[in-house]
Amino acid sequence: MEKRPIRLGNIGYALTRLLCSSFLRVSNCCWRYPKARRSLIIAGACFVYLVFAVHYVSNTSDHQNRRSEYWTGNGVFSMRNGVFSMRKHSSESVDEFWEPNGSPTPARSNVVYITLKSKRHKPAVLRGTVRPKLRRKNFRKPKKQVAQTYDGPKEKPTKGEWEQKRTDARDTWKQIIRNAQSFYKTKQLEDDNRVSSIRIYSQMVPPWFSKEDIANMRFLADSKITHVKSLEPKGSPPVLLFNSARRFDETLHRNPDNANECSGYCGVIKRPVDMSEVFAFHLDRVLGLNRSLPTVSRRFRVFGGQLCPVSLWEAAVKPVSVEPSGSLTWAQYQAQLRHGCWLRGAPRPEWNCTGVHHHEWSRLALFDFLLQIHQRLDRNCCGFRPRSEDSCVELGYHGECADMDRVELSHIVHRTQDPKHLVFINNKGFFDRDEDNLDFKLLEGIKELPDGAVGVLSSQRLRERLLQSLFLDELYWESQGGRQGVEKLIDVIERRARVLLRYINAHDIKIIPMNT
Repeated sequence: MEKRPIRLGNIGYALTRLLCSSFLRVSNCCWRYPKARRSLIIAGACFVYLVFAVHYVSNTSDHQNRRSEYWTGNGVFSMRNGVFSMRKHSSESVDEFWEPNGSPTPARSNVVYITLKSKRHKPAVLRGTVRPKLRRKNFRKPKKQVAQTYDGPKEKPTKGEWEQKRTDARDTWKQIIRNAQSFYKTKQLEDDNRVSSIRIYSQMVPPWFSKEDIANMRFLADSKITHVKSLEPKGSPPVLLFNSARRFDETLHRNPDNANECSGYCGVIKRPVDMSEVFAFHLDRVLGLNRSLPTVSRRFRVFGGQLCPVSLWEAAVKPVSVEPSGSLTWAQYQAQLRHGCWLRGAPRPEWNCTGVHHHEWSRLALFDFLLQIHQRLDRNCCGFRPRSEDSCVELGYHGECADMDRVELSHIVHRTQDPKHLVFINNKGFFDRDEDNLDFKLLEGIKELPDGAVGVLSSQRLRERLLQSLFLDELYWESQGGRQGVEKLIDVIERRARVLLRYINAHDIKIIPMNT
């Protein structure tokens, strides 16, 4: 006899028929019994159903209690390589959670808990959502200290006394330059066996540096000094130049007014307190502004072996002048911003525009705000609270804020062969100024900012690029305490960048491409 295979569908159909037939037989039997006996059977069936229901509910509550133990920490906890697993019974060994090959075994099937940071159990109280309590604060009256006030003693110095102080400050730097000249005349200028402080370990340099930048940095850091002399440019403080035997195209670095300034490749030696200019040069290149002169750090025995910033000297750089006064004042600068000089072709003669393009002022304002360089646009320190030891207070400039329109801007220069583009010089920045004391006067009148620089500030790549860039200058890197010290400076720039981005949103400043 041929056997047919048993299918699951046939089994289900047979069980259904069996249950239906059994139910019909039992019901027929019950209807044959008297009414009292039928009631007793129905009551028994209900009691059996109630017992099963209570048992099911008790099993469900126990299961929920067991699940809660995983979150309350009553079970065994283990952590390896950032993977957390839990089991209910503490008698089990922690080693049982791991397979022989070192891979973790989850406590529940297909579940692994990975925590990156602690979870917040309570919602954070956002600033501004809860009205703070008004409390009375008792302010103590500070003691009057004549030495620490910004306006000086009760008897203010006269204008002639302030001029004498400014002259003495310039004479002090002149004396340092004379000492340096006499030092290099009597002693050997430089050692021949010098190790380069510009370190490049790969064939590819950071893309924000050009070939000319790398060549200039190597010259400033490694070249042999053949001659040192002082120079007093017109309208600028005296500088200390050093010459090298290396020659270059002097047509790009020669000023017709002073043809004998530099007979070779020259650099400017600055004071040791101006080391922030090295950081400013790298920030300028990282942001894509490309307006600062190459600057590196170098040791000089005339300053006791201290590090000094050294910048490339360009004789073709001269101050921006405006007719008829010659020097650019704050009121004239604001007028330049309102008219948008050279933004839509040649400006009108009545606007009295300089040769600088309108977009250059936006680059300058952004750069000066990040580094808080007030010497150019706010020489009198009118936009923030200066300290008593700041030069603007010591030399009496801070007391001239009442007539801001007549204040002359300083260090505003451009090249004679390229008058539309500014050149950033004397870029001494200040990293010790808090966020509540930033100089927002540097941004006054600015309606547009370059999209390239703002894009770097908002892309979270500023720290990485600055670290990569500053690493090239080994002497500066080590003088700041290595990476830990450099990152502290970058922290300051990042906080100011966040303040600047909030300022852009609050004042509806346009972010536009500036390729001019």
